[in-house]
Formats: sequence, structure tokens, C-alpha cells
Amino acid sequence: MKFVECPRDAMQGIHEFIPTQKKITYLNALLNVGYDILDFGSFVSPKAIPQLKDTAEVLENLELDHTNTELLAIVANTRGAEDACNFDQITHLGFPLSASETFQQRNTKKSIDEALTTIEHVQELALKHNKRTNIYLSMGFGNPYEEHWHPDILAELTLKLRQLDITHIIPSDTIGVSTPEQIINMFSFLKSEFNTVEWGAHLHSTPQTATQKIDAIFKSGCHRLDMAVKGYGGCPMAKDDLVGNIATEKVISYLNGQNIKNSINALHFESAYNKAVDIFNYYQ
Repeated sequence: MKFVECPRDAMQGIHEFIPTQKKITYLNALLNVGYDILDFGSFVSPKAIPQLKDTAEVLENLELDHTNTELLAIVANTRGAEDACNFDQITHLGFPLSASETFQQRNTKKSIDEALTTIEHVQELALKHNKRTNIYLSMGFGNPYEEHWHPDILAELTLKLRQLDITHIIPSDTIGVSTPEQIINMFSFLKSEFNTVEWGAHLHSTPQTATQKIDAIFKSGCHRLDMAVKGYGGCPMAKDDLVGNIATEKVISYLNGQNIKNSINALHFESAYNKAVDIFNYYQ
């Protein structure tokens, strides 16, 4: 299991601008924890996500010499991918593709077909610059917009992504409606259809149901799990009553309870956790 920490997801919806140096300090603390991937920022329009307008400056000040953690940046169009590809430090490009036409328009101002065309260009850039394209299948466990939803929609999108030789695909529970049974059934279905994909899970959850969902992820045979300190975060383009991300400390507690070996350094996590509390308690 790979572990992906998502401070970008946690910060993007905060209205008051977090000073760049505070972001740098926090991200450098996270780089010491032992995650496989850090979803650290995004190359999108500052008008869309003003909180992350300093991603390039933040990136140039990250201390990467003594970490094995790889960096992931979110992009929403070809221009963003071109900007991200200017930085050798970035290993992964993330793009949000939705199972919902309504949400695709809200999130990227594109139809699903237009988004797939953009993904083709993103993948071309990623291959040219030795990066990996990660596709987040948002609304991957349900749809709040009264549109048709079925796991077959995810399979149809995955088939189109595999035709582009994309192997990193992350169904995302954008609105927090997944259940443990659904998680297990969903990944069992997808893995049986596409066994060459590195499947990840980006789930939102209440604190009360987080451990059950984490357990389901491990039982499903999923390859990677996204999380965020204290469960901060959510997509500002979705419904207003979003629940937060899976909390990193809940994942760590589960790992310890199940005696699962992992790369997380407890002392470094505590340091990063304290920095997260300082930031997110102050900036709203």
C-alpha cells in the first residue's frame, strides 16, 4: 500500500491566504514523515484556486534532498500541465475527471469528452517529461446531481484512459457517500476488469466512519490511499456540506492496530501534525 498525503486538498478551500513561508514550512515537515507521494500544490488558474497561486514559489523552496517522497501537482488544462512539466522535482501530474457531467463543468469548465481530450494532451506531456499521469475519477461512488450513476461509468472511463496508456487511476468519493461494502465491491469489480491499473482511493468521510472505510480499502486490495492530517480538506467546487478527507492519524492508528509495517515516522508525523493544527486553526 502506498500512502499519499494531500495538503493541497486541505488548503485549497481556505479563503484567507496562507503565507507562502508557512506553506513551505508545513510541506517540508510532511516530506520528513515517510509518505510515498505528497499532493503538494496545483497549477490552475489563480482565479479558480487563489490559495495555491504560489505553488511554483513553494516548490522551489521544498527540501527534497533527504526524502524519498515523490511530488504530485494537480492540473486542470494543458497550460497547467505545461507549467508543471517545467519542474523536474514533480513526478506526478493529477487531473480530475468526473463521472458526472455537471461536476466536470463545475470543476474544470469542460464536458467529460473535452476533459478526455485534455487528458490526452496531458499524458503526451507527461510521457515526454518522464512524469506519470494520475486521474482522479471524481463522483466515483455516487452522484448528487440527479444524473445516472453506475460503476459501469467508471469502467467506461477507465477503458478510455487505458487506451492512452494511463495506469494510475484514483476513484474519488467527492461527497462522502461511500460505504465499506461499496468500497470493497467497487474495487473488486474494477480490478477484475483492469488488472494492470494501479488503483488508488481518495475518500471523504466523517470521523465516525473513517476507520471502517480504511479497513475496507485494505481488504479491497487497493494499491494506494489518499489522506490528510486531521481530515482537513474537500473540493470547493462540490456541494457545500462536504465531509473531510480520511484523516492521516486514523490511518496510522489502523496500521498500528493491525500491526501493518509501514514507512510513517511517528515523531516526524507529530511535528507535521502540530504545524497543521497551527495553520488550520488560524486560517479559515
